[in-house]
Amino acid sequence: MTTSPEDADWVILGRVEGIFGVAGMVKVFSYTEYRPDILEYPTWWLGQPGNWQPYTVVESREQGKTLVAQLEGVGDREQARALLGQSIAVPREQLPALDDDTYYWSQLVGLQVLDPEGEPLGIVDHLFETGANDVLVVRAGGGEILIPYTAVLEVDLAQKQIRVDWRADY
Repeated sequence: MTTSPEDADWVILGRVEGIFGVAGMVKVFSYTEYRPDILEYPTWWLGQPGNWQPYTVVESREQGKTLVAQLEGVGDREQARALLGQSIAVPREQLPALDDDTYYWSQLVGLQVLDPEGEPLGIVDHLFETGANDVLVVRAGGGEILIPYTAVLEVDLAQKQIRVDWRADY
């Protein structure tokens, strides 16, 4: 368990997107692959990088197509309203371990993308899912390049690089 918020390597799992009911419950938008997985964490850290506040999740559930949670110390709509837009994070060490050659998207964001010859294409800004495959959104020269994850040849977290079978002019 992380001893202090300053020492943690944070992973943002979602954000507070609304208010639910009159007792201070919040609506949650989850970035996790399976939306309800965010509800499995007993403590959420709300805020922004460098300014996280812990909140114990007292109650949480799926409510139709929405996820809702009651946070300790948030007892009315105005207290819940103050949390709107805040990111929900947990220390990376609390995430389940992955198999070899499997990565959390958050591990790939910020990595340099190289073509097969080692020429830089840009930096991973974010990823999204299309149904057929995941896509890397790479920021390059003021624009963006969309690269299907199926083009990834190698991920080297130590070197902070991803080598892809892709060219800038595709």
